[in-house]
Amino acid sequence: MADPNFLKFDTLSLHAGQEVDPITGARAVPIYQTTSYVFKDADHAASLFNLETTGHIYSRLSNPTTAVLEERLASLEGGVGAICTASGHAAMHLAIVTLMSAGSHIVCSQSVYGGTYNFLKHTMPRFGIETTFVNPRDLDAFKDAIQDNTRLVISETLGNPGLEVTNIPALADIAHAADIPLLIDNTFATPYLCRPLDLGADLVMHSATKFLGGHGIAMGGALIDGGRFDWEKSGKFPTLTEPYEGYHGIRYEEEFGPLAFLMRARTEGIRDFGACISPTNSFQILQGVETLSVRMEKHVANARKVIEFLNTHDAVETVSYPELPTHPDHELAKELLPKGCVHFQFHCQRWPRSWQGVYRTVADFLSSGECGRCQKPRHSPCLDNTSANGCASPQECGHFRRNDPPVSGY
Repeated sequence: MADPNFLKFDTLSLHAGQEVDPITGARAVPIYQTTSYVFKDADHAASLFNLETTGHIYSRLSNPTTAVLEERLASLEGGVGAICTASGHAAMHLAIVTLMSAGSHIVCSQSVYGGTYNFLKHTMPRFGIETTFVNPRDLDAFKDAIQDNTRLVISETLGNPGLEVTNIPALADIAHAADIPLLIDNTFATPYLCRPLDLGADLVMHSATKFLGGHGIAMGGALIDGGRFDWEKSGKFPTLTEPYEGYHGIRYEEEFGPLAFLMRARTEGIRDFGACISPTNSFQILQGVETLSVRMEKHVANARKVIEFLNTHDAVETVSYPELPTHPDHELAKELLPKGCVHFQFHCQRWPRSWQGVYRTVADFLSSGECGRCQKPRHSPCLDNTSANGCASPQECGHFRRNDPPVSGY
């Protein structure tokens, strides 16, 4: 039998997770546009509801089309499994509510997607979960911010909007020393450019709407588990180690081992909060995943050409890009992002007039409210001082500054 590691990224992006339909022989992944499924008999139904056997009950919980996407993303990221959600926000929420309750605490990079910042800063405190934000380059700050009730450390592979490269191995060591997991948002890098689980992270999330889809026609999120964190040994996660009355006193760590987190997330978080992805959206995102490596290679090549142009333009004062020797994280980027990076920042002289001219020149390419779609090199700019940066649009990202010149780029 061939070693499964023989299959490389391109092959996995095309085939991982799919078993060809034995009845129709359909080559493409079918869209199972159904809400429910037929049970063989009463015993089969009981075994499904009691989590004694695998299968589908209701498409809020699981769906055959979505299952292919989940297995494919888990394979690409090197995880034991995945759960796809209605959006990236839903994936972040699912991770938090699966691991913690009121009274818990999170340590998070301050350079994260603005929607994540708003969610942790303003929304979660209403439910008794507080967050301390720290400089992503300051590892001591992460360590010092961890409290007795801290249950999760969060960062992004590439900071948003600052483009800080997270030192994932070092940050994982800090989290693990405190017996808590590290969650990395890998939306901007995708598993093609970086695999955080290989570097020590425990959980990875994506806004699949962005680069994984690449086409801008389907919303989705993903949460992938590396399956290596020892919940029982940690002793800080009763949701996974103590009896859960919602499923007849089941202990997830005891029953499911490396899949404990994902099973609790699916059977409680997806079941009760209901932020499931539709089968059609799963299918559409699968179409994007099939071309992920080709697109990311081109994104990187395009970014390098733009950086070369900006570095020689009279109106541009500074350019920030992890591949440039002048970037503070250049050496770390060479280690963790050897295939390159697609995001950059630049600062214009004589603003705002200089920037307005640049914006008019590239306006056709700066007209959508998201990143990662192949039709646009960048979405509407974020207003962040005088810098072009890699965060989302002002309205979406939360970094809006009135009267600052609009600039952005990837």
